[in-house]
Amino acid sequence: FQNNKKLLDSLSICFLPSSNPYARLVDCLRASWLSGKTRPMEYRKEQLEALGRFLEERKEDILKALHEDLCKPPFEAEISEIALTKNEINNALNNLQHWMKDESVSKNLATQFDSAFIRKDPYGVVLIIGVYNLPINTILVPLVGAIAAGKSGSPSGLEQPVYMNDTIAVVTGDHEMTSKLLENRLDYIFFTGSTHVGKIIMAAAAEHLTPLTLELGGKSPCYVDKCCDFQNAANRIVWGKFFNAGQNCTAPDYVICTIETQERLMPFMQEEIFGPILPIITVQDLDEAIRFINCRERPLAIYAFSRNYKVVNQVLACTSSGGFCGNDTLMQLSLINLPFGGIGYSGFGKYHGKLSFDTFTNLRGCLSRCIGFESINTIRYPPYNDRNLALMTSALEIKRKGLCTLL
Repeated sequence: FQNNKKLLDSLSICFLPSSNPYARLVDCLRASWLSGKTRPMEYRKEQLEALGRFLEERKEDILKALHEDLCKPPFEAEISEIALTKNEINNALNNLQHWMKDESVSKNLATQFDSAFIRKDPYGVVLIIGVYNLPINTILVPLVGAIAAGKSGSPSGLEQPVYMNDTIAVVTGDHEMTSKLLENRLDYIFFTGSTHVGKIIMAAAAEHLTPLTLELGGKSPCYVDKCCDFQNAANRIVWGKFFNAGQNCTAPDYVICTIETQERLMPFMQEEIFGPILPIITVQDLDEAIRFINCRERPLAIYAFSRNYKVVNQVLACTSSGGFCGNDTLMQLSLINLPFGGIGYSGFGKYHGKLSFDTFTNLRGCLSRCIGFESINTIRYPPYNDRNLALMTSALEIKRKGLCTLL
């Protein structure tokens, strides 16, 4: 997609020739990270603000490129690519100080005079692999989390300098380029794409035991109950199905309903659909619909339409998926504080909002002990005896709440 490529050339500064740069590129990023420059909160905020400026100052160029490359309507492009990404940036800027703070944890009797906390450390060098149908969103939204967490990053799909500095590098290319990138030792991989390619990415990550997030796809079902506003349901299902020309990993893939419901729903669907057919699968009742869903791989999203919230809640309670939305489609993606991600064949790992920060953060368990009070510690040193065992066990014990001990 040449127009997107030209536009996104302005994002990165650590550009190296395309002959075989990846080992040097990763070394460059690791050196930037090891220098400590990405860790201060002020630096992270500067990078996030620069990303926000890119979206603001180049908005018209982005919309034009998306239309020329993908024929994406400006309305849909601005919502899915720009607005949602800016929300992630603003949310990170608003909350970064709180997210970065050490988190105190409760202590036992043996550590009462000590400091115990969770330090939010960045993993290191992260590789973000986006996908063509949402080229801005699937690269920049994870990048927001990576920057907020203090990482150096290498998003695939972009190229060269202006807004970001040498802690962010961008490369473009095909699957061979990605394979070569994956041969390097990375600290975290974030992939959006198909289940088939996700397995390849995971196998490559296993070579270096690299942790990763896989945002994949699957077939997202949509149950329509007989007790339903069929016009509203048709509007919302069709909108969700054909938003972004249907190229959306959370779009409803098929409708499940009874024959009676199908007969009532079809007239509305025929009026609304101006594109490929949306499959409708008929079942006897809600229980059969749930069995049908559960006999297949767990999807990225499940949708349920009904005026009866007991029906919606039953679908929610009796199925498993990455996300769920009752009486609408796709709108769960508008809430950045809801986790987004799959389960099973639809992927693993969650992001959006604070979870994007958490995804790229190593929760480092820390205990800083007092150097004094050595007489207390002698009970754990040899020679061992029953008295010291009883004292040490008591000092480490966590008791259940609400239990009464009779003496």
